[in-house]
Amino acid sequence: MFSSIFISCLLQIPYLLWAYNSSECYWRITEEFHREGDVVIGAFFPLHTIYTGNKLPHATKPYFYTDFHLQYNFKNYQFVVALVFAIEEINRNPHILPNTSLGFDFRNVQYVERGILVNAIYWITGHKHYHIPNYNCRKKSKSAAVLTGTTLAASAQVGTLLQLYKTPQLTFGPFDPILGDRRQFSSLYQMAPKDTSISLAVLALMLHFKWSWVGLILPDDHKGIHIVSELRGELESNKVCIAFVEMILGTWTSFSNKFWKNLGKIQNSSANVIIIYGDTYSLQGLMRNIGQLLMTGKVWILNAQWDYTNHADYFLLDSFHGSLIFSHHLEESFEFTNFIRTVNPYKYPKDNYLPKLWFLFFKCSFSEIDCHLLENCHPNASLDLLPRHIFDIVMSEESYNIYNAVYTVAHSLHEMSLQQLQMQPYTNGKKQMAFFSWQLHPFLRNIHTNNHMRRQKDSDGKKKLSSDYDILNFWNFPKGLGVKMKVGTFSSNAPLGQQLSLTEQMIRWPIRFTKIPHSVCHKSCGPGFRKVVLENRVVCCYDCIPCPDNEISNETADVDQCVKCPESQYANTEKKHCIEKSVSFLAYEDPLGMALTTTALCLSALTAMVLGVFVKNRDTPIVKANNRALSYTLLITLTICFLCALLFIGRPNTTTCILQQTIFGVAFTVALSTVLAKAITVVIAFKITFPGRMVRWLMISRAPNLIIPICTLIQLVLCGIWMATSPPFIDQDAYAEHGHIIILCNKGSAVAFHCVLAYLCSLALGSYTMAFLSRNLPDTFNEAKFLSFSMQVFFCVWVTFLPVYHSTKGKNMVAMEVFSILASSAALLGLIFAPKCYIILLRPDRNSLNLIKHKKHSGRNKHLNH
Repeated sequence: MFSSIFISCLLQIPYLLWAYNSSECYWRITEEFHREGDVVIGAFFPLHTIYTGNKLPHATKPYFYTDFHLQYNFKNYQFVVALVFAIEEINRNPHILPNTSLGFDFRNVQYVERGILVNAIYWITGHKHYHIPNYNCRKKSKSAAVLTGTTLAASAQVGTLLQLYKTPQLTFGPFDPILGDRRQFSSLYQMAPKDTSISLAVLALMLHFKWSWVGLILPDDHKGIHIVSELRGELESNKVCIAFVEMILGTWTSFSNKFWKNLGKIQNSSANVIIIYGDTYSLQGLMRNIGQLLMTGKVWILNAQWDYTNHADYFLLDSFHGSLIFSHHLEESFEFTNFIRTVNPYKYPKDNYLPKLWFLFFKCSFSEIDCHLLENCHPNASLDLLPRHIFDIVMSEESYNIYNAVYTVAHSLHEMSLQQLQMQPYTNGKKQMAFFSWQLHPFLRNIHTNNHMRRQKDSDGKKKLSSDYDILNFWNFPKGLGVKMKVGTFSSNAPLGQQLSLTEQMIRWPIRFTKIPHSVCHKSCGPGFRKVVLENRVVCCYDCIPCPDNEISNETADVDQCVKCPESQYANTEKKHCIEKSVSFLAYEDPLGMALTTTALCLSALTAMVLGVFVKNRDTPIVKANNRALSYTLLITLTICFLCALLFIGRPNTTTCILQQTIFGVAFTVALSTVLAKAITVVIAFKITFPGRMVRWLMISRAPNLIIPICTLIQLVLCGIWMATSPPFIDQDAYAEHGHIIILCNKGSAVAFHCVLAYLCSLALGSYTMAFLSRNLPDTFNEAKFLSFSMQVFFCVWVTFLPVYHSTKGKNMVAMEVFSILASSAALLGLIFAPKCYIILLRPDRNSLNLIKHKKHSGRNKHLNH
């Protein structure tokens, strides 16, 4: 603990805390100085603060007490330099206020409010010891206006006093709506532009880095309340959620227990990005606490009004390393930078602060007689040699406003002088400028309004401050220097999507981060996942779930919805990419296709062998008894049925798609009508007890055989209508099998296809009925039972086929149809012809006329016995 305090005290040297006992001359030099001129501009700038021994300003003790310290903010000395630079530039310009010189009267703005008003009264009365109301001791010069800043308290208090005298007041600090109230501050003009685009700029940065979970820290005042509603609206409308909002009291220290607890919550928050809006003076207690906690794990997003290097120590600089700062865009002034290099205490001997700077930093010493600075300083001493967190040679926004304020006053005086010359050209033979400060308001109001409306070059060629922003990155590198580097811009007037410009390679993030930080409520959903909003949580707090089937998310950022792959592609297992599907069909090379092809060829070969057996044994009783012509027809048709199954295997085309259904329908119609003709023939031959002439004609003329062409013709008509209206065509099934596009034949008309099946089933049902009627006939070679069984199997196969067919997809559907064709054809072949082949080949003794006669004789005796 002691060591950390000791180190902290050592590091306070850049703070420039200097006790008066270091040099008596150091603190004897007064805090105000003047520059003579025909017209004088008052300037109230905060350059130093007086502290007692306990580091708090003392309101009653005089300056010669030995227990107080001075804390100089030499970075604000640039305000004085900007004032001098503008006045000298105007005095050299023959086109502005010719024969009239500008001067200034500078006074420091003290910390205590009483000191602010005292200095204002000093300036109004022109006397430091006698405060006589409504009396001005200055006789030789005229006071035109007053420049104030940078705090609202200083500007408001001085403005309240100056309002009584209607003295023009120009503020160079941050724009404040309270000071813009013309009813309360009718003599006050704000040089700073409004932060009209700061919310849009912050939002653009959040969206660029995909930061959706951020914290807000704002001052608990009217500006904080206004900006929190504006920021909240912009952020939440673009799905950037606010993790917390902390409204901080604008106190000097803010070391309360509640404040420490709030800082603990901020430090432990899952939000890595925190937006701080405010100015140095309203939230300096927050800065000190952040520095003491050494909070280096957050990315701070700051507005231009922050300047934490004014009171910075190494811990504070480390805490804010990697911050991003929005600063109003300024055109770089090389003239101002060169002017700073020429400033020294010997060139401006009336400047009371330059000797102190040279004394502190360039090893100069004071004369013990008159406290004048001796010329024994460091050679080539210059302000640009000072560290940037002590004094920056680049013109700041406040200095830019001071520069423009001086020019605004000068132009107003110039316009007023022209008007006076027209009305009273000469007085006592000399050009004189006689006016009261309140007479300057009409000219100030006109020039100030036009400048803020145009945002372009004035008549003197000086550019006004624009509404664009520079994005600065705060580097604490080299260690302890606190450098601001420009890494981007934001232009509200640029086209949408081009407003923000960043050079990410230049950005240095806080030490904790090695790459662009993430600031989200939950872990980011990677590729293959999508967001799902959790119940009762903000939209930024979500969970991640895998993408549905055949959908992907290949982006690194979170996605609300996955993208569906095209039909010709499928999602890989990680659901990151869509892969082209391979074309698939029931090929001959597939195991299933190979098995079905082999089965079809074997059964067709077997059928041909059976046909050969029947042809070879055509004169045997069993072949004759079962109608040789119909048997041959049925066997040939079954061979075609087996072979037509091959049309369903292999890559389909339009021809094969049409042939599949027509050949299948016609071939099975011929086969079933043949079975029906066989059954009817059996019924006619054995059921008619007393055959008449008609029955005998039917048997002799083989009229039942006409059933085959008639039934086939009906099926041909059905198929013709099918092919004419909605024929089968090549189709693709991209969903039946993962990663494959199944090429298959679409039936075209489902109604026609089911009509063909229904017709076949009706033929099978008719054949079954005829065969069932003759199942018990007592003939040796009667095939009625076998016809009945075959029709039962056929009917069951195709009735079962329908639900199974509609429940399968892709190649399995085709394979199911092939299997049904083979199964039903094999049933006809096996049940009808297997018994006959058994007798012909293995039991030739039963294939004879003697056996037929013996059976007939036995049958008759049995009948007679009954």
